[in-house]
Amino acid sequence: MENISVTRDNYLITTDKAHLDLHAVHQYLSKESYWSRGIPFETVKKAAEHSLTFIVLCGEKQVGYARIISDYAIFAYLGDVYILDAHRGKGLSKWLMETIMGHPELQGLRRWILATRDAHGLYAQYGWKPVANPAIWMEVHNPDPYRMTSDSNDE
Repeated sequence: MENISVTRDNYLITTDKAHLDLHAVHQYLSKESYWSRGIPFETVKKAAEHSLTFIVLCGEKQVGYARIISDYAIFAYLGDVYILDAHRGKGLSKWLMETIMGHPELQGLRRWILATRDAHGLYAQYGWKPVANPAIWMEVHNPDPYRMTSDSNDE
């Protein structure tokens, strides 16, 4: 798949994993996010390796991230979306969503999904809405798998 890169002001969004700072992603996800607190570095690495990643850079510093899991034909899952606090309020989240939703390999999909606790307003601007028929969806959900991993490593 061909990488895309778009620039705006001092910022770059790219899918080129050569720019990916996995330590920065791990720092945010394991220490600051509500959805992946305590996630091991190797898990972040494996997830990125098997995803289409969107990296937001200010100069050489990674200031945002998102990843897509997809078959590029029918389905896509959007996850691990963040912009660092110091760079919020500059329209980067909206620009990131425009870039993701406009990616050429993600067009014509039947279904996109994501889970969010607090960013419904952002995603609604790009056509996202609550699941239309939640009765047809099922899940296996382990809300804190990383704590169990940490606990088992402490023994």
